[in-house]
Amino acid sequence: MEEKNRKQIKKSGRKPKIDPAVHRYSINLNAQDNAKFLALFDQSGMNVKAHFITACIFQKTVKTVKIDMDAIEYHEKLTRFFSQFRSIGTNYNQIVKVLYRNFSEKKAGTYLFKLEKETIELVQVTKEVIRLTQEFEEKHLKRE
Repeated sequence: MEEKNRKQIKKSGRKPKIDPAVHRYSINLNAQDNAKFLALFDQSGMNVKAHFITACIFQKTVKTVKIDMDAIEYHEKLTRFFSQFRSIGTNYNQIVKVLYRNFSEKKAGTYLFKLEKETIELVQVTKEVIRLTQEFEEKHLKRE
């Protein structure tokens, strides 16, 4: 009876791999080469050094992604500015409606003239932001 139990294959546990990696190689690096290797490994963004080494040996393309925190911060602030600009446009429409509804046409026209001056300044600021953004993209966001 014990022989039957031993011969039965257990169905629990890890499934065996179809093509297991059983061939192992070892290399030794000096401190300078190791630092260079670790720098390349960090740039690759891979999590496993063995996968990185096999990718380099068999010349698979290794993607390197550089994250520019200044560009991310600039983009976030530009996005916030754009949302504020949109809210100003919404408020502008509401103010015009309220002025014509609650004031005489002459008084509403006076207030609208002041609002127009501020809008012209806002347009100038927007043009400056667009110019600075284009300049930033040319200098810092080089397309490869």
